[in-house]
Amino acid sequence: MADSATRRVPRAYASAHGRAPKGVRDGQYVADPPTGDVVVFIIGMRINRLRRVRSWWPAFVGMPKMLRELAKADRGLLGVHTFWAGRVFLTVQYWRSAEELGAYARDASMSHAPAWGAFNKQAAATGDVGIFHETYVVPSDRIESLYGNMPAFGLAQAVGSLERGRGSLTSAHQRMDSTQPDYVEAPA
Repeated sequence: MADSATRRVPRAYASAHGRAPKGVRDGQYVADPPTGDVVVFIIGMRINRLRRVRSWWPAFVGMPKMLRELAKADRGLLGVHTFWAGRVFLTVQYWRSAEELGAYARDASMSHAPAWGAFNKQAAATGDVGIFHETYVVPSDRIESLYGNMPAFGLAQAVGSLERGRGSLTSAHQRMDSTQPDYVEAPA
């Protein structure tokens, strides 16, 4: 059994301590979400016709503007990551509540509502650009996360993190009906 000078870590990470490059957290850690729900919002666009820049450019430059706006005020956005793959640009966003996400989307004094209206008037019917979003409201006790030898990322960057095996998230494998890793004792 582990004493106060040791901790349980998955066997594969037992010797990772102190070996990660600068800016990378060695070993394993998990997100530490607040009690209640976390909203995961995936939003993006696909450029369907590359040469129709006038159709897709406003949507392309609109998202960074909205994210800068959200960074300046506490509207409920906890964190965001932006990705690009071929013709698809998307962001994965973490929000405190679906209500705050909806309030931002509908607020005419903020960037989203006017941009949405302009898109519907100017680009929606052209087929030159596609847009999408997915919203997930996830109870925090049903969240399973794992980061190994990673810089702060994803939900853990948005809400904070714990070393794996600490706090209330030590039994994520049980909640998700998955296999418990092979643990060993390691220096604390």
